[in-house]
Amino acid sequence: MTHAQGWKETLEDLERRRERVAAMGGAERVAKHRAKGKLDARARIAHLLDPGSFQEFGTLVGGEVAADGIVTGSGLVAGTPVMVGAEDFTTLAGTIAPGSNAKRYRLAELAERNKVPLIMLLEGAGFRPTGDHYGRTPTDLLAQARCSGKVPMVTAVLGASAGHGALIAGVSDFSIMSRQGAIFTAGPPVVQESTGEVITKEDLGGPGVAVPSGLIHNVTDTDEEALGEIRRYLSYFPSSAWGYPPALLSDDSTEPRPTPELLDLISRDNRNTYDIRDVLDVVFDTPDWFEVQPEYGTAMVCALAHLGGHPVAVVANQPEVLAGSIDSAAAEKAAHFISVADAFHLPLVFLADNPGMLPGGESERAGVLRSGAKMFVAQTTATTIKLHVTLRKAYGFGSMVMSLIGFDNQTAAYAYPGATMGAMSAAALGLASGAGDDVAARLREMELQASYHSAEHMGFDELIRPEQTREALLISLRRGIFARQEAPVPVTRTAIVP
Repeated sequence: MTHAQGWKETLEDLERRRERVAAMGGAERVAKHRAKGKLDARARIAHLLDPGSFQEFGTLVGGEVAADGIVTGSGLVAGTPVMVGAEDFTTLAGTIAPGSNAKRYRLAELAERNKVPLIMLLEGAGFRPTGDHYGRTPTDLLAQARCSGKVPMVTAVLGASAGHGALIAGVSDFSIMSRQGAIFTAGPPVVQESTGEVITKEDLGGPGVAVPSGLIHNVTDTDEEALGEIRRYLSYFPSSAWGYPPALLSDDSTEPRPTPELLDLISRDNRNTYDIRDVLDVVFDTPDWFEVQPEYGTAMVCALAHLGGHPVAVVANQPEVLAGSIDSAAAEKAAHFISVADAFHLPLVFLADNPGMLPGGESERAGVLRSGAKMFVAQTTATTIKLHVTLRKAYGFGSMVMSLIGFDNQTAAYAYPGATMGAMSAAALGLASGAGDDVAARLREMELQASYHSAEHMGFDELIRPEQTREALLISLRRGIFARQEAPVPVTRTAIVP
């Protein structure tokens, strides 16, 4: 008997075990799962990763319980290594036991150690009642939290996700959900047992709840679309905070060009609104930029885009909503977005056109000042390149959170001529002071001259014409990029987040 023949029985046994694991919860459960229009855990990983790149670990954890309810391993997304875990709902509802907890911990540990993104695909019912005591077993959340700000963290909720397993969504930089997704502290049966409330999983944590709460950033119709959006999102980021975002190869779309379209898009009259998304289409390389949280805090648009081929993070007021006033949700969204962009060295581009923070009783009860303070701390402690343009107006604290403040480490700050600024608008100041018509008229004239007055005192680097917007930003960005002559490292936070 040859040595190879001696291995035959052992290797056949290994393959039988692997085949059993690959079958997940069995053909019947997998077929039932897919009949709902969802991919199974292994199909999700295959759809997410570059073909043939998946390398699994922990395959035999769980013994007779296939992969212990979670498929884990590494692979490539557009040629870049990532770590990925997918809860398998067909196997004991994707629940977590000591073995699968160890796999989840190892997954995050390897993401941090190897400096690669961590992607979690959720559809599980939380901890499994096994009777085993976890004792001093380290929870996976420890390793996941240590990844924050060091490697990009993305979570997709592709079915019902409850309890411990769901917590990674709140820790992640970016979370996305399919229409069949739902996420909650505890599922409907536990809620009914604990509180007597009878509620469906959709009403408890479906998109109609998870998006307005701010927990879930983006929503897609299908699993496939969600996984495709993860690939798009990651394309703007370096693999870790030890690298800079990858620039695209130069072509015609990355070159400077005038933007005369902005003269027609942006009305000179502050009372007229426009869609800031149309401005982004013109200013950045292509109109296929990626918006984060489009259905939350809609008075602010946060987007990933390319400028001259370089990935940038855009924070822009939306005049179509609340006239651009910054409410609590908009500030919360922007604060998180700014922190993520800064952590991974994406240059920040602020496009300001707002009358300030949203006033009023409802806004105050929603904590607008605290949320605004959170955004202010995020942007003023940001260490990345910062570029600012005041398009028409920026008042009071609403200007400061948009990086319109002196000595704030901007690489460049611009404004359009006639841009109005100050503590408040002339109309609001006139009402607050009880000014007569003649004084109110003078206040309006002073407001219109504010951009020139500010320029005379170096309040901006330059007043620019709308047609110069892209060129001014791109030239300044390239200058800022040139300053990156040292190896990047993770950002050290020095402020307490409000």
